[in-house]
Amino acid sequence: MSTNESKRRITIERTYKAALKDVWELWTTKEGIESWWGPEGFSTKVHKLDLRAGGELRYAMTATGPDQVEFMKSAGMALTNECRISYTEVVARKRLAYTHLADFIPGVKPYDVATLVEFHLIGKTVRMVLIFDAMHDKEWTQRAVMGHESQLGKLEKVIGNLGG
Repeated sequence: MSTNESKRRITIERTYKAALKDVWELWTTKEGIESWWGPEGFSTKVHKLDLRAGGELRYAMTATGPDQVEFMKSAGMALTNECRISYTEVVARKRLAYTHLADFIPGVKPYDVATLVEFHLIGKTVRMVLIFDAMHDKEWTQRAVMGHESQLGKLEKVIGNLGG
């Protein structure tokens, strides 16, 4: 196992044709999070949401797609993982910062992954900037990037259905 790709950060940007209020609510409400959070082939159920610095988001993410179920089984991972995010900064409609406990990787000691999400209103669009820590090795970092790309695709579909 290599070290945490030592403090390397990854940035993903998206621009959505939507109201800032709507994008923010998708990131910060139980219903919003459950509508898109997690890569394709996974569903999310929020158990606790305390949206403030020092607050937590607790949720269960379950593999539901056949390919995802097969991957989880072959990797020796549970189909449902209980997840915890600890918010470190919440600035309404501007910024969310949190750490996500990566405690689901077989054979790897749990560690925190820091994430920052910024929301910028530009005309009738919202530019969202997602910055997160690299994982403990290149393979898991690539999986994290693919997971974020997939879930942001789900977010884009939900926003499209709002009629933004």
